[in-house]
Amino acid sequence: MHRKASFFTIFFRASFLFLFLYGCTKLDTTSIGGDLIPDVDNINTFADTLDVYTTQGVFDGIYKDTTKLSYAENYAIGKINDPLMGTTDASLYLQLKPSFYPFFIGKVAKDTIVQADSVVLCLSYKAFWGDTLQPLQLQVYEVDPNTGGLWDSAYTKRDINFSPNLRNAISAVQPIDLRNMTKYVKVGKTDSVNNQIRIKLSDTYRNYFFGGDTIPTSNNAFRNDSLFRRYINGFAVVASGGNSLAYVDLLGANTRLEFHYKRKNGGAVDTTYSNFYFNVGLNGEVVRWDAVANKVSRNRNALPNGNQELYMQTNPGTFANLYIQGLSSLTNRIIHRAELQVVQIPDPATDKVYSPPLYMYLDLVDSGTNKWKPVYFDLNPSTFYDPDNKTPGYPYFPYNGNVDVNYFGGYYKEKTDIAGTRGYYNFNITRYVQQMATKHTTNYQMRMFPANNFSYPQYGPVSIPYKNPIAYGRVKIGGGNHPNPLYKMRLRIIYSKIP
Repeated sequence: MHRKASFFTIFFRASFLFLFLYGCTKLDTTSIGGDLIPDVDNINTFADTLDVYTTQGVFDGIYKDTTKLSYAENYAIGKINDPLMGTTDASLYLQLKPSFYPFFIGKVAKDTIVQADSVVLCLSYKAFWGDTLQPLQLQVYEVDPNTGGLWDSAYTKRDINFSPNLRNAISAVQPIDLRNMTKYVKVGKTDSVNNQIRIKLSDTYRNYFFGGDTIPTSNNAFRNDSLFRRYINGFAVVASGGNSLAYVDLLGANTRLEFHYKRKNGGAVDTTYSNFYFNVGLNGEVVRWDAVANKVSRNRNALPNGNQELYMQTNPGTFANLYIQGLSSLTNRIIHRAELQVVQIPDPATDKVYSPPLYMYLDLVDSGTNKWKPVYFDLNPSTFYDPDNKTPGYPYFPYNGNVDVNYFGGYYKEKTDIAGTRGYYNFNITRYVQQMATKHTTNYQMRMFPANNFSYPQYGPVSIPYKNPIAYGRVKIGGGNHPNPLYKMRLRIIYSKIP
């Protein structure tokens, strides 16, 4: 005699079947605690190691790096001579303008300027990369007012290859000791400031600057924005020496143009100063931006082909091409963990000065094109996205650019064993590999690089910011054919067989 199954029994069985099938394609049983991997007993749980074919890539030619920085990022200034990678030059170009027009120097319009004392270009210091034992040698130039639209446009964002035309040097070469940035410096009679790069401009430029004030009606250069830009179109900060990059925040209050003077308004003479800040956003009812550009140039040493060693350098930088042939013949199984293991090859002579990038990023080569696309499933397991941009309502990248690095990995860590201490990066691509094992989807070539930002132009022009400051970090890692197993790149798969 057969009993009819209850509704709850049927529902439970159906739910269990759904969860099992879903787990075979989407779930990673080790997602809580990114480094927890089931024990391999070769009875219930097994392990395979797949070879990775690697080649060296450089963002140049058809892969030219067109990184564009947001206003909120830290901008780089300096000069590097790295024996492993070559030289880096980073220059900053920015406007610092009045926040209102007509502008007059002084606290009120009736002030009389008794004496012009000095003009100082100040930058809000945030961090450094490189060797701070050598002071940075910085000099300020004028941006040529005839540079024109590409430079001074509220709606044009410039990439790291752009620089405006320059005119005269308006400061002496100033040595900047980055080790002293935390020390307070007196500003004016009573104020003090720290974490600020200060470059005093020349007396000739001081006289030129004060000569444009609105009150002396012969010039009127500060009366409106158009007149001001023809008179002062911005500043270039260029490094002529040193061996480090200084990172500065444009939006911080420490970034400003200070002009110091003595004034009189019917009483005693007062010594004071005023500022121009970097203007971004809504000013009254007018949306305005001051122009900025950060040109970063590399002159690299010759790089090997990448079979044994790969050289990773943050934008504008380099990348690695990866291909894992063994994934194409992967049989159906339950993937507990698929982990790409990337190991640093230590260089004790230079690693302490030129530290590794904090983060690596991994994506896929879009078949039949010179473009890339995101990795399926694993960038953020808590949100749905479609790297092919074909599913209505789903973005092609996790919402808000939110890559879950605690799950996906790619962040720098260190390990110590009998061979010493070395850095490494691991990538969790479990769901992506599970899909290949279950549904025999395409085995794509991959790209790995230490990203500042990147874009997928086939889907739109939006740049996706990542986690490394511009030009910050470089590292030598083992390729897929490295003779030393300590450094060899590989894909480690922990799995269970399906009966």
